Amino acid sequence: MFEKMQEALIAGNKPEVESLVDRALADGTPAARVLNEGLIPGMERLGELFKNCEVFIPEVLVAARAMNAGLAKLEPMLVKAGVQPKGIVVIGTVKGDLHDIGKNLVAMMLRGNGYKIVDLGVDVAPEKYLEAARTHRAGIIALSALLTTTMVQMKNVIEAVESSGLGIPVVIGGAPVTKDYADRIGARGYAPDAASAVEEVGRLLAG
Repeated sequence: MFEKMQEALIAGNKPEVESLVDRALADGTPAARVLNEGLIPGMERLGELFKNCEVFIPEVLVAARAMNAGLAKLEPMLVKAGVQPKGIVVIGTVKGDLHDIGKNLVAMMLRGNGYKIVDLGVDVAPEKYLEAARTHRAGIIALSALLTTTMVQMKNVIEAVESSGLGIPVVIGGAPVTKDYADRIGARGYAPDAASAVEEVGRLLAG
């Protein structure tokens, strides 16, 4: 059944994912097992396909919607069972930038891989990231920018995090952002795409 669930998720078949999740729960399968053996491996496989250019952004968005639908059915039971997320990530597009497709993609991929996401949306000032990270006890802050004129704001967020004493890593990404730029402004993580962002968040939280 889990194999079927993964195939339905990768195909973006939302009704089929919902139906298979319902069936697994009706059979008495614990919600955590459905998540860890059904949905998460499906998203991991999708991430690999995306990195290898075998699927593209439209397919990933459709698959992520199917995953979110399955997750919505599991969440009440996961909370009841006291299942903890892998980590808490505050994410947003930096101040002055209104682009959100890349940011949404990363948020959906992370959510599908078992992380709790605090999505601040677009045009987010440095203090908003700090406030959300403190409130939600986040383990990481993820920044997105699509313009060369707004990616300079990433440095402001990193400096604010450092001076606040929060001591949590910042990971950055977006079309104009490079590894060299990330190193230059002191970002502890950089991801060129959504699948890499999941790996980078996992690496930073583990380290």
